[in-house]
Amino acid sequence: MTRHRSLRLRPQIQASQDGAGMAINRSPRLRPQIHAGEQGAGVTHRRSPRLHPQIHANGDGAGVTRRIRRRRGTSPASPASLPDDDDMLREILIRLPPLPSSLMRASAVCRRWRLLITDPKFLRSFRAHHRKPPLLGVFEISDPGIVFNPILDTPDRITPQRFSLGRYTGTCELLDCHHGRVLVKDWAREELLVFDPITRQPHSVAVPPDLGFPFLHGAVLCADGDQGHVHGGCYLSPFKVVMVSVHSQGTRACVYSSETGICGNLISTQAPYEVIGKSAVLVGNCLYWLSIGEVIVKFDLDEHSLTVIRGPSVTNYIPYDNRQIIQAEDSTVGFAICDCSCFQMWQMNVNGHGATWVPWRTVEFHTILGFPPRIEGQVDMKGYDEDTGAFFIYVNSDVYIVQLKSRQSKRLPWTHHFSSYHPFRSFYTPGTAIVGGSNGAEFLHNSYDDWQV
Repeated sequence: MTRHRSLRLRPQIQASQDGAGMAINRSPRLRPQIHAGEQGAGVTHRRSPRLHPQIHANGDGAGVTRRIRRRRGTSPASPASLPDDDDMLREILIRLPPLPSSLMRASAVCRRWRLLITDPKFLRSFRAHHRKPPLLGVFEISDPGIVFNPILDTPDRITPQRFSLGRYTGTCELLDCHHGRVLVKDWAREELLVFDPITRQPHSVAVPPDLGFPFLHGAVLCADGDQGHVHGGCYLSPFKVVMVSVHSQGTRACVYSSETGICGNLISTQAPYEVIGKSAVLVGNCLYWLSIGEVIVKFDLDEHSLTVIRGPSVTNYIPYDNRQIIQAEDSTVGFAICDCSCFQMWQMNVNGHGATWVPWRTVEFHTILGFPPRIEGQVDMKGYDEDTGAFFIYVNSDVYIVQLKSRQSKRLPWTHHFSSYHPFRSFYTPGTAIVGGSNGAEFLHNSYDDWQV
């Protein structure tokens, strides 16, 4: 029986002319071809010129010469040069992440980049491009007083000492954090203090006697009304402080302006006397304070009006710490509670007949990625970030930041929960050197010491 094999898959074996040897022919595309030399003493290997070098015997067979054919286009490409046009470079740098290390590292490349990055015009464009400042950490009241807890990882982590309030901690009560500023209540001097952690510049605010200092609460907001202004880099911008007091004689409020240095007219309304225990939440253009009962104090920033509304009826077993005013859809005000198994939320609908609360969402704990699968002990709601809708939850002796919209969570490196957390957001960039009066190089050197890298 004769078997026929494929010529392309198997080598062909043929006898030589004298029958003393055999020549093996292989596919030229797969194997090198072997041919006998003229004297039969040597062989010449012929390989594919595109895959292997060619080896040829010299005239006397004493040596070989190897020629290597180089592929076209294999030479290394020359490095791309930096753009010479400042406008093009500016558009590239604007798109860096809005984190503390981004512009700082870019400013260390060369003098040209540093001058561009520290330009106030560039910093305004940088903030306008990103719109929302990053969450740098939270302020809280601890054993030493008011302290800052960083939330970012290295190289963006800022040390607590960098945002220390200094001597304004021992006898001060933390009231509010908004638009890159901190509002504290100084019991020793019976005044309010507005503090900028980045520039470390304090500003004292006198409290009108009619408000009653022991019952005073407040919120600090940026007062820059320029079109296109982005909050979070308001170091040179004016600010206002909304002061609210709730006591037996009624609810009163007034607004302090840093531009004029005085407080406006006193605003009052009748309301049941209930203690406010949480900081204000900014929803739209209104501030909301939640009392220990079901009363919510609302201050309209446009109309400078003060009203009192009732919150949704919830069961009495929900502690006050686990109730929170939130921002719902379409910049409407909402209300959330947290028990041992889920979040429950309501949304306030306003119509011609008044305001009503309707159920909005329920999020079970087991559907949140990264959250503990088993809850042991108490669950405390310690803070709320109105810009992203994130909650700070203390559970199983750990603190988690929980995003209900994406149903994700992250465990933070904190093991204590002495008081409520006040989220602090700001664009922390080298441009703040202009405020302190130092040059960019000096700020660059000092700022690297503020990080734990």
